[in-house]
Amino acid sequence: MILLTWFDTHPRRVFAAISAVCVALLAFGLYLQHVVGLEPCPMCIVQRYALVLIALVAALTGSTSRKSLHIGGAVLLAVLAGFGAFVAARQSWLQWYPPEVVSCGRDLYGMIETFPLQRVIPMIFKGSGDCSAVDWTFLGGSIANWSFLCFVAIGLLALGLLVRRMRRA
Repeated sequence: MILLTWFDTHPRRVFAAISAVCVALLAFGLYLQHVVGLEPCPMCIVQRYALVLIALVAALTGSTSRKSLHIGGAVLLAVLAGFGAFVAARQSWLQWYPPEVVSCGRDLYGMIETFPLQRVIPMIFKGSGDCSAVDWTFLGGSIANWSFLCFVAIGLLALGLLVRRMRRA
């Protein structure tokens, strides 16, 4: 009930909190990469881009008090969170059921430089040996598992904001 009250009385703070959580998740990802030494796979990089877009949309949406922009921002957040959840779910699936032929693929930038975009996108979602590897776990979940849960939580918050703002519009 308290969360629903916040959706009605302080939607800008909810958008700001979503943006802050995304920045914290990105900072943790950079910590894992640069301090711990984990190299991100192409699907991890796509998830990072989704988090960056969610953080930007949430920050921009939270900077205004117009209900119509809150509704549009919540829809865009739900779509971006759904995309991020899809990529994280695909990576989790690859980790649970790794392909029989493991090939170490190129990094995302190398693929973009070498191949046209219409070939790069299927290659990213196909995954590689790097995407199916589990290098770090917390409470039994891999980075992709936790990423999926975070994207789902962000999506549910966005849908909650959407429903409450449309009700009050």
